[in-house]
Amino acid sequence: MRVFQTQKELQIELNKTENQSKNIGFVPTMGALHKGHLSLLEQSLAENEITVLSIFVNPTQFNNADDLKKYPRTLEKDVELVQNLNKNILVYAPSVADIYEGNTISTSFNYDGLENQMEGKHRPGHFDGVGTIVKKLFEIIKPTNAYFGEKDFQQLQIVRKLVVKYKIPVNIIGCEIFREASGLAMSSRNERLSESAKKESKLIFQILSKAKEKFHTKSANEVVLFVENEFKKNPNFTLEYFEIAAEDTLLTCKRKVKNKKYRGFIAVFIENIRLIDNISLK
Repeated sequence: MRVFQTQKELQIELNKTENQSKNIGFVPTMGALHKGHLSLLEQSLAENEITVLSIFVNPTQFNNADDLKKYPRTLEKDVELVQNLNKNILVYAPSVADIYEGNTISTSFNYDGLENQMEGKHRPGHFDGVGTIVKKLFEIIKPTNAYFGEKDFQQLQIVRKLVVKYKIPVNIIGCEIFREASGLAMSSRNERLSESAKKESKLIFQILSKAKEKFHTKSANEVVLFVENEFKKNPNFTLEYFEIAAEDTLLTCKRKVKNKKYRGFIAVFIENIRLIDNISLK
């Protein structure tokens, strides 16, 4: 299995005559791979002749320098996991210099308001960084299909908007959240949790599941208050936000509209580690 460290090397491989008519599946990651990432790779392998995985901790989408510094970087372990899954996967693990070519700044994007909700409110500039790296990677790899997990549902919707607005010829495929047996959404940040915090964090999905049940009979505001009160009972957690929003616009639900799809979105801290999750409320 080959690991490409420069876009030039990767493009030479992808542009070989025998590869030019093949579908390319692409899974972008920031590394610290887990079973959720592997499930995306498995879907890409099943649906495309070529699969490319990128491993790149993108500095422009972090608005907290300490968070960027502490983000887990486990390239050797990641490559071993990928090799055990399928030796034909192409791994692109570039440097910041290779991606940004000496100009490590974000482009400013307008996602028709999707960027102003939830994560956008609490992480200024985050989605400019996301759009910048995703657009660059799409231009380098030119994938047929790109696979994103629904754990970052707002990001998924933003990437879909990016592709439409910039007329990028790639099919965006959203994949279900992959969870631990406890219900905790798999995330690279989970690597930083102590064993006790990891056990406690199953509470996040338990509360989300109860919120889903209540949404059938209660108003959105009542469900939000329920979630906020549940976290107040658990001092090891700090709830940053819980919002119920429409899946298409990501606008906060004030009053339920029949046949509209809603999700509950959450961000919570434990041991100063920020975890996000969401759940369909249909």
